[in-house]
Amino acid sequence: SNFILANAQGRCGFPIVYCSDGFCDLTGFARTEIMQKNCSCRFLCGAETSEPVLQCIEKALDGRQEYQSEVCFYKKGGTAFWCLLDIMPIKNEKGEVVLFLFSFKDITESRGRSHPGDKKEEKQRSKKPGSSQLRAARRQGRTVLYRLSNQFDRRGRGEVKINRNVFEGKPSIPEYKVASVQKSRFILLHYSIFKALWDWLILLATFYVAITVPYNVCFTGTEDSLSAARSTIVSDIAVEMLFILDIILNFRTTYVSQSGQVVYDPRSICLHYVATWFFVDLIAALPFDLLYIFNVTVTSLVHLLKTVRLLRLLRLLQKLDRYSQYSAMVLTLLMSMFALLAHWMACIWYVIGRKELESNDPRTWDIGWLHELGKRLEAPYINNSVGGPSIRSTYIASLYFTLSSLTSVGFGNVCANTDAEKIFSICTMLIGALMHAVVFGNVTAIIQRMYSRRSLYHTRMKDLKDFIRVHRLPQQLKQRMLEYFQTTWSVNNGIDANELLHDFPDELRADVAMHLNKDILQLPIFETASRGCLRSLSLHIKTSFCAPGEYLLRQGDALQANYFVCSGSLEVLKDNVVLAILGKGDLIGADLCTMDQVIKTNADVKALTYCDLQHIGLQGLSEVLQLYPEYASKFTADIHQDLTFNLREGSELK
Repeated sequence: SNFILANAQGRCGFPIVYCSDGFCDLTGFARTEIMQKNCSCRFLCGAETSEPVLQCIEKALDGRQEYQSEVCFYKKGGTAFWCLLDIMPIKNEKGEVVLFLFSFKDITESRGRSHPGDKKEEKQRSKKPGSSQLRAARRQGRTVLYRLSNQFDRRGRGEVKINRNVFEGKPSIPEYKVASVQKSRFILLHYSIFKALWDWLILLATFYVAITVPYNVCFTGTEDSLSAARSTIVSDIAVEMLFILDIILNFRTTYVSQSGQVVYDPRSICLHYVATWFFVDLIAALPFDLLYIFNVTVTSLVHLLKTVRLLRLLRLLQKLDRYSQYSAMVLTLLMSMFALLAHWMACIWYVIGRKELESNDPRTWDIGWLHELGKRLEAPYINNSVGGPSIRSTYIASLYFTLSSLTSVGFGNVCANTDAEKIFSICTMLIGALMHAVVFGNVTAIIQRMYSRRSLYHTRMKDLKDFIRVHRLPQQLKQRMLEYFQTTWSVNNGIDANELLHDFPDELRADVAMHLNKDILQLPIFETASRGCLRSLSLHIKTSFCAPGEYLLRQGDALQANYFVCSGSLEVLKDNVVLAILGKGDLIGADLCTMDQVIKTNADVKALTYCDLQHIGLQGLSEVLQLYPEYASKFTADIHQDLTFNLREGSELK
């Protein structure tokens, strides 16, 4: 929208307190050139601008009335353009007009296509309330008014209340407060409840595959009949269908880009998924079990091919970071992985025993662990191929041996006799020792490391509450302190950049500071500064934060720094009258003076929303300018043009 806001309570005229980026693009003026000018738009006048229309505008402003008209204005470069002007007064809850909203719609092309003889008639039609162009402009203006009224309503409700869940029960680290995003209803949010439940279902299906696939490969390959392999055909097909459905959902699920932004574009989502996990998921979802439905003869090779489904475990490693924030989940996953490893090794242990049976003479060889098990269970092998214990008993014995070996508490009732079995037992014991040393011996350290930042948050929160209780701070002040602490922690996660970079060399700190403060250093006023000057300035730039309703500066305060708005909105107030509304990219402060002179602020600066600010101290700025005198004169001359609002006391008179 191309619009400006003007203060309707000014003593001398009606100064502009806000202008949109669209208005700057339309007129060619910079925001700093427009702010505090009179809203009668005399600075846009030219040779073809109608003086009667300008007089009607001033009359409507004096009478606090609505006004609509077509008028010819001129851009900064001297180019004329026709616009549909709509003036709407904004009233407060007392019915007093506090602001004027000027809406500008460029109609140059439509007037150029119309016949010159019809311009007078078209102008008369445009003044009628029923004009379609005016109705569209008024709808646009009311939309802006609605957004502004919501902003002022939020500001007028007093202090912003904190979510009580943060301070009651088991508080969690606060998250960013984000606005709702417009997205297609067919796009699935990766952080939604449904996606979380679906991920749990896929996790269970992945564990099912990790258990059944090795079992079927090792224990069902010796049977000619398909009964054992077909016992789990229904569940296997169900899991395959889940994996196929998961692929479809992943093509419609949002993801977080490398810059930290959530991507909602369907095409970007598809390209990202194809480039990352699509082929792994596709191979793992191949429906091998459909061969049973069509009565296709299934060999052990098919069971071996199904081991590619174990690639789904790679997705589990991807999600470990999400699950690692819950201690119970960490322990559960560790135990599950330990049991899964024991299951895989039990399958290998059975295959070793089976191969030993098949490769040795049944008349002279009977020392394998399967032979020993068959003798104890009174189900001996005949010719090393017939008889023997059941598959169920064999698997349980295998799992018993591997678990007892991994935990180093073996009892010897199932033991290794042949060379191959002993080598496998040695490997199992080594793996078990490694599991104990790496995982179970460091569970406490792992949990403490994962929760170190959360523990620091709770410690500082407890210290803050103890401080409030000991000094008996009033409720309003307590609320403000808790709100500020909670929100600043969500922004910087408790990391003090200045303290973190303190021990680094100046050269490296300057490079990091230039990267962190690149937004403020890209202002036009710093364009002519040398790289050395910018590096010195970057070391003096600090980051600050302001919550809604908090005052950044009070009228009469000694101004210590110039502030750059990185995000959020602020308002400049004087005697409860809005002088300016500041947004992203605005610079507020004062021009430099002698070192001994103290700069007093001429207005209050109050945050309307959560605001991220960067500020450079006036003392540090003066020190840098003394080191670079060739740039100091340029800076002193241009600072007036780049300040969106000059807070120096007395500057409003100039």
